[in-house]
Order: sequence, then structure tokens, then C-alpha cells
Amino acid sequence: MNARNVFGCVLAIIVVAGGTIAARAERLVVSLSNHRVSINSSFTGVELVLFGTVEHDVGVLRRSGYDLVVTVTGPKEDIVTRRKERVLGIWVNIDSRTFFQAPAYLAVLSNRPLPAIAGADAIRRLGLGLAQAPLQNIASDEAWADPFRTAVIDINRERGLYREEADAVRFLTPDLFRAAIELPANVPVGTYDVDVKLFADGELLARQSTALAAVKVGFEQFVASAAREHGVLYGIATVLLAILTGWFGAVVFRRD
Repeated sequence: MNARNVFGCVLAIIVVAGGTIAARAERLVVSLSNHRVSINSSFTGVELVLFGTVEHDVGVLRRSGYDLVVTVTGPKEDIVTRRKERVLGIWVNIDSRTFFQAPAYLAVLSNRPLPAIAGADAIRRLGLGLAQAPLQNIASDEAWADPFRTAVIDINRERGLYREEADAVRFLTPDLFRAAIELPANVPVGTYDVDVKLFADGELLARQSTALAAVKVGFEQFVASAAREHGVLYGIATVLLAILTGWFGAVVFRRD
């Protein structure tokens, strides 16, 4: 191997090493205040705190500061939306759309509005914001302009299950941050994925993820497990309870 080839190999190694160092210049360390949410009859909602820090190599300095986008995605389910019209004085369903494996809960939290953090192409590519919510509808060729899709987002926003807030992430120091994740009283049970993206000057620098679980506890968990695992017995018990309740009411409120 001559000197020119040796020099070329060394230069290539330096370039690759430099690219690796640049790619790992910033790292995210995140954690949740609670990874398990217990739901019982008195559950009225809860606010979790996501906190973390940006670790960076010595000498790395971002004059413009950092931006963070936190996306919390709940359990997946099929959602059916229907459009009603008045026909002969009666409201009837005339059309419907089914969105397969749509998130039952979706929160997009950031420290600034998304257009100020990244460009439109990056927002679409990374799926940032409710406008990019993963709602797949095979019945519509124009998925992003589908009024049914808009209705799903609007209804879930009213129920508190879909959120997009541009001031939910706060930097306590240039490297230390916190974000509030609100789960309403009607939050579905299941696993929630928390994806944290770090930006600077419109570029994605680092990404980290964690998860939490919402579970039913107490009598609610017993009823749910019985209905799921012993459906026939649960149905018989429900019918008997309804009969006994009706008989007891007739006895108590009968007029002699």
C-alpha cells in the first residue's frame, strides 16, 4: 500500500469518526414521575411530569438554544365515524369511515409552536402535531383532507384525549427541562408511548423514548376481568342482579 492509499484510508477514518461524534454531540436523558397510573371508581384524572436533561460533549454550544417536542401516544383502537343527515324529519346515518389502529390518546407537547421548531417538510416526515396524527382510512384517497378525519380529531380534542400545546414544555435551565402530561378521567387503559425529540436550528439532534401504563385496580379490575374471562357467567350474574334489583325496588316502593 503506497503513501497515497494510506493517507486516503486515514482521512476516511477521520471523516467517519467526526461524523459519529457530531451525530452524538447531544444526548437525551428522560424519566417520568410515575410509570403506572391506577384507575378506580374515584379516578378524576392525573398529571404526570416528564423531566430530563440534555447531555452534550464538551465544547458543544447552541447559541439559539434547544427545542423539544414530546409525543404521547395511547393504546390503538379502531374508530368509526358517521355522518348524519335529516331525511324526512329523521336523523339517519348516511356515510361512515373506519380509522384502523388509531391512537385512543394523543398529546403533542412542545416549548414553542411546531412551525417555529422545524420546517414543514420535517414536520410531515417526523409526524409532528395533531395534523399529522396517524389516522389511516383506506376508504378515502384524500386522507389528510378527509372531513371524517377532522371530525375524529375535533371530537377527541373536546373529550380531552387529543391535545397539542406549544407551552407545555419548560426549560428550567438551558439543559434541564420538564413537561406536564395530563391524563383525563376518561383515559383508556393500556400502554402509552412517550417519544421525546430534541431540535436545534430546525434540525433533529437526538431522540429518546419511555412508556407508562394505565391500569384498572380494585372492583373495576375485578368486573373487567370477569367480563373478559368468564363472559357467560358474567352475563348470567348481570341478569340475576337486574332481576333482584327490580324485585327489591318493587317491594320497597309498592303501595299497599
